[in-house]
Amino acid sequence: MFLNKLIERNPDFIKCVVDFQQDGKIPANSYVLDLDAIGKNAAILAEDGKRLGMKVFPMTKQIGRNPAANKILAKAGLDAFVAVDMSGAYQIHDQGLHIGHLGHLVQTPRAEIDSAVSMKPAYWTVFSKEKAIEISKAAEKQDVKLALMARIFDEGDIFYMGHEGGFPAKNILEVADMLDALPNVYFAGITTFPALLFNQEEQQVEATHNLKTLETALAKLQKAGRTNMEVNMPGTTSHLVMDLLASAGATQVEPGHGLTGTTPPHALQNLAETPAFLYVTEISHIHAGHPYCFGGGLYIDPVFPDYAVKALVGSGAQQALEQKLSVTLPPANAIDYYGIVEEQKSNAVHIGDTVVFGFRPQVFVTRAYVSAISGISTDRPEVEGVFTSDGRRADWFEEGSFGK
Repeated sequence: MFLNKLIERNPDFIKCVVDFQQDGKIPANSYVLDLDAIGKNAAILAEDGKRLGMKVFPMTKQIGRNPAANKILAKAGLDAFVAVDMSGAYQIHDQGLHIGHLGHLVQTPRAEIDSAVSMKPAYWTVFSKEKAIEISKAAEKQDVKLALMARIFDEGDIFYMGHEGGFPAKNILEVADMLDALPNVYFAGITTFPALLFNQEEQQVEATHNLKTLETALAKLQKAGRTNMEVNMPGTTSHLVMDLLASAGATQVEPGHGLTGTTPPHALQNLAETPAFLYVTEISHIHAGHPYCFGGGLYIDPVFPDYAVKALVGSGAQQALEQKLSVTLPPANAIDYYGIVEEQKSNAVHIGDTVVFGFRPQVFVTRAYVSAISGISTDRPEVEGVFTSDGRRADWFEEGSFGK
């Protein structure tokens, strides 16, 4: 779905990636980041945050918590990050960056509470009194004061399967008092997910019932005298919706795919953010007239209904841009060792050809590499590094050899 916009709006990115992959500077089975474009996108969202008085915490799970990209985001002013889980928290902390929000979507396991407290997250979401008590005890032991956010829900709210949890919104005043009564923590505000979703039929981003639940709870808190509440509204965040979120009372937003131009509307419109993300691999072999490409990162984030996947295939940049072919990917219950290119004429596709996809991924759930490239916008591209899907530098060298 996103390949057409990549071709239209960032063709130099595609050309650079094909050349680098053919030269052995970046590996097959690699997500690739255009750091120049990410920096420009981050600057747009940082300026929105300043203009609207909202904290902007980048969500970087979808780019594999990539340190090269995170450095660019911090330079643009987005220097406090969301850690969706403790794996992300460790990477962000080890990169010398600040954690702006922890515990949402994934609560912190008991055995890792002490480690999380030592990272001093600016905000920490809890779903239960029991988890708040665990954090309170650890904070007291380490003599720090932490701001807790309450995840709330009400009848009519929607959650992705497995994301459910939180406090009943009708009890928000009691929840606030309970959190304030615990040592070394205090009630800072409320959150939910998703606050916004893309409506497939209307082809636009809309507020969910969850957002209305936050608005109602905020009004209740304010009526009770609780001012300066933090309201965290994540979900489908980009420049397109920043004013909408601010008008609904958001004080915190968490762009993820907005930073790489891969929210659903980015596939359909020319929005402020430039597409900055693709997946590259190569043809492994040909069987029964069908070329097979290496997999490992063939996870398509299901924000759209199933659609016909296409890829650019060629031994050079221009050939790839002129040869868009259909590809069959393994079903979700299979291991994605290979994708199958739907091209019967095997003499048109050769072993070793580069294959470029433009789907929207979630890097952290894959076994792919992440390659970061700077200088595309100035025609001086350079590979800043090849990393694992969880943000560590990979055992890969620019000359294309392993293990030296």
